[in-house]
Amino acid sequence: MELRFLDWVQTLRTPAGDFLVPLITGLGDSGLIWIILTAVLLILPKMRRTGAVVLTALLTDVFLCNLILKPLVARSRPFDVNTAVELLIGRPDDFSFPSGHTAASFAVVAALYLSGSKKLWKAALLVAVLIAGSRLYLYVHYPTDIFGGIAVGIASGVIGFHICRHLSKRAADRKSTCV
Repeated sequence: MELRFLDWVQTLRTPAGDFLVPLITGLGDSGLIWIILTAVLLILPKMRRTGAVVLTALLTDVFLCNLILKPLVARSRPFDVNTAVELLIGRPDDFSFPSGHTAASFAVVAALYLSGSKKLWKAALLVAVLIAGSRLYLYVHYPTDIFGGIAVGIASGVIGFHICRHLSKRAADRKSTCV
């Protein structure tokens, strides 16, 4: 069923999409856009706490997605099953589930949302949805890989937020006992 859906998505391909979609997916390559955003947030004094939450969420995501789930599930990619599809990007060499691009993107969205960054989380959500959709268009992930990436990403954002909140409370408690 998932391959049928991906094959249907292939019928939607256009020259403009074939040009734009690899650029969109490239934003998520190695989490580059999210790493740059995190660095900017950490540099800005008023956004440091948010930057710390995003950083913690991304680190949690790398651990859960790349070190635990991908090797554990070891799912082959759709283009390995249907070799007739012409890829528009280089062949990813890791496993398919969950989508790392999607997981990192939604980890940032969740971290920004929970940190109260009203404007940023909405813009990040738009980029995250575009990146997730691009992975289907490019035939490098199954739909369940995308849903799994969304779930892992949101969980990572929540975990990152709670870790930072806990560390902040501990630091405040230490400070108040020292004064």
